[in-house]
Amino acid sequence: MSTQQIPLTYEQMMSLFLETRERFEATNKAIEATNVRFEATQKQIEATNRAVEATQQAVAATDKVVNATNTKIGALDSRVGEIVERLVGEGNLVDQFRELGIKVKTHSRHKVFGKRGTAESGEIDLFMEDGDIAILVEVKTTLKMDDVVKHIERMEKYRHFVDADGNNGKHFVGAVAGTVIAENVINFAHDNGLYVIIQSARAVEIIAQPEDFVAKKW
Repeated sequence: MSTQQIPLTYEQMMSLFLETRERFEATNKAIEATNVRFEATQKQIEATNRAVEATQQAVAATDKVVNATNTKIGALDSRVGEIVERLVGEGNLVDQFRELGIKVKTHSRHKVFGKRGTAESGEIDLFMEDGDIAILVEVKTTLKMDDVVKHIERMEKYRHFVDADGNNGKHFVGAVAGTVIAENVINFAHDNGLYVIIQSARAVEIIAQPEDFVAKKW
């Protein structure tokens, strides 16, 4: 026997209609909120993509700068090497120092001392010696005041290194060399007991020292 359905009253129908409409409106609001979150997420993704692209461009630009710098450093090292070769070879620098009383017997390039990466390490562009005394030469294409200051510090470091190694019977003098050297830099080097060597296309010359010049011994 089937159950007889009781017809809804007008009030019940209106209540059901209102309830259905409220649910529909709530669903619409949820959809709208989801769309807003989706749009915000899309914007974040686009911003992230732009940031990634900017980073990639910055990295590419940095790589270009690094490569260009490495190229320049390589060219500079090659240029310094050429100057050193000219100083010793074409420049007859050994004989010039012999005339100053330093009878150079051997010489070497890129003499490294100390443990690399430490504050007490360093590299000498040209190392010349006669047994009792050695000349430590710093070579630059353009010699600046700061280069002279750093070489004086290098001389001190090398003196300490040799003393620590137990070979404290030798003396060391310093020299700086370049193709372009301003007069104030020459005077500063001489004032600090360093020989100054200038190299041009035609000749290599130890610049005449002042009358009161005394080569500093380390």
